[in-house]
Amino acid sequence: MAEKKDVYHKSTFENISEEKRKTILDVAVNEFATKGFESANINTIAKKAQVSVGSLYKYFDTKTDLFLTSVTYGISSLEEILDAINGTDEDVVLKLEKLVRAAIDFSRRNAVMIKLYNEFTTERNAELGKKLANRMETITSNAYKTAIIHGQISGEIRTDIDPGMAAFLVDNLLMSLQFSYACNYYEERYKIYAGDDIFEKDEFAIRNIVRFVKSALKPNIYPKGL
Repeated sequence: MAEKKDVYHKSTFENISEEKRKTILDVAVNEFATKGFESANINTIAKKAQVSVGSLYKYFDTKTDLFLTSVTYGISSLEEILDAINGTDEDVVLKLEKLVRAAIDFSRRNAVMIKLYNEFTTERNAELGKKLANRMETITSNAYKTAIIHGQISGEIRTDIDPGMAAFLVDNLLMSLQFSYACNYYEERYKIYAGDDIFEKDEFAIRNIVRFVKSALKPNIYPKGL
C-alpha cells in the first residue's frame, strides 16, 4: 500500500485512466452503501465495474482498503463544497444558508455517498470509523470553526460560546439533515417531526434551520454568565 497518508490504494490504481478509476469507485460506493461493509462482495464489484477480481487486488491490498478509498473519494467532493463556501467574504448567516442548501442538494444528488457515510459511522464499523474520523471530521470542524471565529471577530456571533462546541453542534445538525435526505430511517424520522410533505418544502426547511442556528449564535441572546 502507498506510504502517503490517507491513501489506501496501491500506486497501480493511479496508473489506470481516470474514467476507469471513477467507474470502480462508483460501483464500490454503491455496493458498500447498499449492502454494508460485511455483506459487500468483491466479485460483484469487479463484475459491475467490468474488471477482473485479480485486477482489483492489484489496485487494493484488501477489501478494507477498497472501502476506505471509496469513502475518501467522497470526501474530496465535500472539501470542494466547503472550500467554495468558506472562501468568500460573505457574512456568516449567508454562509450558513449556503451550507444548508448544499447539504440538501448534495444529499439528494449523492444519496449513495451519504448512505456510505452513515454505514461507516455505525458501531459495527468502529475500527473503520476510527481510520476515517480524523480526516473526515477535521475537514468540517476546521471549516465551521473558522467561519464561527470570523463571525465572533466581526460581531455577528456571540463570543461567550466556544467555537469548537458551536461547530460541533452545527455539524450535528447538518449531518442529521443529510441523513434525512438519503437514509430510510432518517427520512421517516424527518417526516414524523416536520410533516409528510417536508421533502417538497426545501425553502421552508432552509428558512427554519437558518433561523434556529442564527438565534442560537447571535450576540447577547442570554445574560452574561449563562
